[in-house]
Amino acid sequence: MTVAVRSFAKINLGLYISAARADGYHHLRTVYQTIALHDVIRVSVGRGRGIEIVCKDPRVPLDSSNTCYRIAERVLAELGAQSQVRIEIEKRLPVQGGLGGASSNAVATMIALELALRKTRTLKKKLSGATRLRIAAEVGSDLPLFLVGGTALGVGRGEEVYPLPDLPPMAIVVVTPEVGVSTPKAFADWDALDRLTGAGASDRLFEVGCTLSAWLTHSNNSGYPNTGASAKGGSRAEKLLLDLVRTGIENDFERVVFPQYPELRDIKGALERAGSRYASLSGSGSTLYGLFRSRAVAAKAASRLRKQGVKAVATSTLRRQKYWKTSLVVSR
Repeated sequence: MTVAVRSFAKINLGLYISAARADGYHHLRTVYQTIALHDVIRVSVGRGRGIEIVCKDPRVPLDSSNTCYRIAERVLAELGAQSQVRIEIEKRLPVQGGLGGASSNAVATMIALELALRKTRTLKKKLSGATRLRIAAEVGSDLPLFLVGGTALGVGRGEEVYPLPDLPPMAIVVVTPEVGVSTPKAFADWDALDRLTGAGASDRLFEVGCTLSAWLTHSNNSGYPNTGASAKGGSRAEKLLLDLVRTGIENDFERVVFPQYPELRDIKGALERAGSRYASLSGSGSTLYGLFRSRAVAAKAASRLRKQGVKAVATSTLRRQKYWKTSLVVSR
């Protein structure tokens, strides 16, 4: 039994980093947004035991260090299931690109594995929503985002995710340079900058957190913010995003990544010259994106960038309902 699932990417609409905590992690504030670019994950289950990872991209680990392996291991243990599991990762997203590919792959594996086990009738119980979130947070900081989808506020290490009223669909251009940026190294460079300049000691992190919290609606009985977004609510959300852009919403990683990879700063400038309303590094990079006023303008900008030798693609943001109900499962 094989189940194939689309594994969508994300971008960060601003990312604020505090100084390192006592445990070595950092308090973060970011707005996550899922987008329509994706990998494909195929999970097969059969008789026997063991987990096998298959991927043609040589940069993807095929052992127990892979996030898909780690989450499959936890899902099998939680469900009390014994199966031979084969996970095929069809990479379309960049590795170490800042689009959350590895984290999204892991959550897609969780979804596909549970569906495949259910189809073979070997499933003894169903994972609860709280259990899925717990397992995801154990494996990586930004995995829980992909159990929410759409527009979401990320705090803590990024693993505390709160659904926000979805932004209206936005046209974007995503640029994926060949260079890869290591997230652990980017954090280490941020800590070094903080020791020299106090970069992480500013109250900006908490100020922007208060502003972004205005996106949240009142909590419902489940304890999560109400995710129902009317057209009026979406309009308010878009206005807040544009207000944040005008007042300096930014990705703090740019301060340590751009000096080491000046070509990434140049690409951000190229996006701005191509007409983006806002351009930024996503996560720690190396992927950059620009927001455009229409699909037509985005397509024209992507074409212009490709002529300059830049790997660019026009796509769109992905709202929560489409993420879950329309586009997630490819086949069963």
